[in-house]
Amino acid sequence: MESSRAPQRQLQRRLAALTFVAATIAAFLCFLNADESGTALADPAALPVAKTTSAEVSATVRFAATGDIAFGSTPSLPPDGGRSMFAQVAQFLDADVVLGNLETVLADGSGAGTKCAGRTACFAFRAPQQYARLLSSAGFTVLNLANNHSYDFGPAGLEQTVAALRRTRLSSTGRPGEIAVQNVGPVRVAIVGFAPHPGAQDLRDIAAARKLVRRAAMRADLVVVTMHAGAEGSDAVHVRPGVETYEGENRGDVVAFSHAVVDAGADLVLGHGPHVLRAMEWYRGRLIAYSLGNFSSFRNFNTSGSGGVSAVVRVTLRSDGRWVRGDLVPIRLVGDGTPVRDQARTALGVVRGLSQQDFGRRGARVDARGNLIAAR
Repeated sequence: MESSRAPQRQLQRRLAALTFVAATIAAFLCFLNADESGTALADPAALPVAKTTSAEVSATVRFAATGDIAFGSTPSLPPDGGRSMFAQVAQFLDADVVLGNLETVLADGSGAGTKCAGRTACFAFRAPQQYARLLSSAGFTVLNLANNHSYDFGPAGLEQTVAALRRTRLSSTGRPGEIAVQNVGPVRVAIVGFAPHPGAQDLRDIAAARKLVRRAAMRADLVVVTMHAGAEGSDAVHVRPGVETYEGENRGDVVAFSHAVVDAGADLVLGHGPHVLRAMEWYRGRLIAYSLGNFSSFRNFNTSGSGGVSAVVRVTLRSDGRWVRGDLVPIRLVGDGTPVRDQARTALGVVRGLSQQDFGRRGARVDARGNLIAAR
């Protein structure tokens, strides 16, 4: 599918490259075709014309993305140290850029005071730092930390989480002003995370979001925006215009935000936070997945009913943002929250139906095999 807009950053780079090549050729021809007095000797038109090629323009990047990731909370952790958590789904995370939303602090507890101090009803998730290896082994390359659990154990807990990820060569995104950049061959990919929560790049400040995405677009060929936003629960499956709230908290205007970041240069928008699957929309030739649901849990999330239906979205884009292909791998969380491939393919029907109901002709179409049909 050809995008209806040419990314400005690509046009600027190509023009700059052509200008440089033209200037270089002109200087070379002047030297080659002049005698000692500076008089031209040959017709430049008779010389071979250099052809401009670019590996970057023809390159593609494969993305895989999931929803919310949790491992339990110390001392209630998987009995095998989480080693089997991703065993049945790692094969679907084989991509150049693999993104997930990490909703568990990776910290040993030292210096990390819980946000639940003095509160009777509170959820705070923490797993040992070595659990970062589980993410790396499964195939993840970058984790979003813009969510309502990254500060469960304060700034110290967040710092330990980032350190644990870095030790396993995993990137992070989502803190204020943070842009993760991953090189895929000749293509630079920027990943920027947003959430309506303290300590995160604020999704509710759409003007600031546009500015940060434009900055990311100047640093990279492709820009992926990931957002933790929207209301939560089984009654929050539909995407509605306007600000969404949950327990009185402003969770952002997900449609206005997503459209704004695409306008600013985002090539793919991937959402999570409602803990259920939501619709997918085509906007200006770019795919917006409003929520990918839960991806893993050990008694952290309610995985009964719609909370246990999930998906991995896989997308291939050209370096200028043009769509190549994409599909959904249907996932179901079983037992205490372990992800497995769903043989019933429930997620496909869920996303297909919600996309049509919420966005009509702009809604993503999903065929029986899970392929995402590009908008025309």
